[in-house]
Amino acid sequence: ICAALLGCLAASSAFGEDDLMKRAQEQFKPIPSVVPAVKNNAVTHEKVELGKLLFFDPRLSASEIISCNSCHNLGTGGVDAGPTSVGHAWQKGPRRAPTVYNAVFNVAQFWDGRAADLKAQAKGPVQASVEMNATPDHVVKTLSSMPEYVELFKKAFPNEPSPVTFDNFAKAIEAFEATLITPASRFDQYLEGNPNALNAQEKAGLALFMDKGCSSCHNGINVGGGMYAPFGVITKPGANLLPPDDKGRFMVTGTPGDEYVFKVPTLRNIALTAPYFHTGQAWDLHLAVAVMGASQLGIHLSADEAAKI
Repeated sequence: ICAALLGCLAASSAFGEDDLMKRAQEQFKPIPSVVPAVKNNAVTHEKVELGKLLFFDPRLSASEIISCNSCHNLGTGGVDAGPTSVGHAWQKGPRRAPTVYNAVFNVAQFWDGRAADLKAQAKGPVQASVEMNATPDHVVKTLSSMPEYVELFKKAFPNEPSPVTFDNFAKAIEAFEATLITPASRFDQYLEGNPNALNAQEKAGLALFMDKGCSSCHNGINVGGGMYAPFGVITKPGANLLPPDDKGRFMVTGTPGDEYVFKVPTLRNIALTAPYFHTGQAWDLHLAVAVMGASQLGIHLSADEAAKI
């Protein structure tokens, strides 16, 4: 009788485990182990190598001290250390720099989605007065002055008579950033069928994440990044987290319904990318989870639930 009871308990536990994994597989997808294709821009080895050099080169900025990596530091989760980035003439930007890792899977780029893809995004910061403060002409002139770069552009864009262009600069960076993916995490391994990839607390957190409604916005390959949502669906957070003068996507579309709407951020590598939200004002992940529970879902998460999530 005892053996039969133990067998039933084991079967019940296995069923629960299988059900959790099945639910997770329906809502999330593992990051592929191959570099994804990007629209109208073949990701070749030559473009990637060129894009990598451009990503780290501060000479493309007006001051010659700021590079893409200054704000999207690949050594610190694809972000920088502060709430908002320090740019040209030590100015601070208005929003937190999103991570560049796995950005290729986002529906669009920037918090307000004003760039359709990574190529369009690459053109923005280099021209922004509070970031690199340069111009397309400055970029092309600087690159054309260095024979090594001219040769690399010829290799990356072999069918073009004058390959050193601002558009090709952006295409090369896009190709490099498309390689900045982080597959084979333990979560990915779990989604691929390994029940032992997550521990008991993490599985409990995953169940809560889906049961409470977090995955209604944070889903797909990037556990986010695939849609827009208002910040403060149920309750508006404080002005430190949601400044009244930054109306998010409304500033792009002009549509009243887009006021305080932002692109849902990815939760991939989230433990590495504090502080959180577009204002970068939540330094603790437990606090960020609690804020989202109250503001987006209208629920109070206990300390234990927040820790598990």
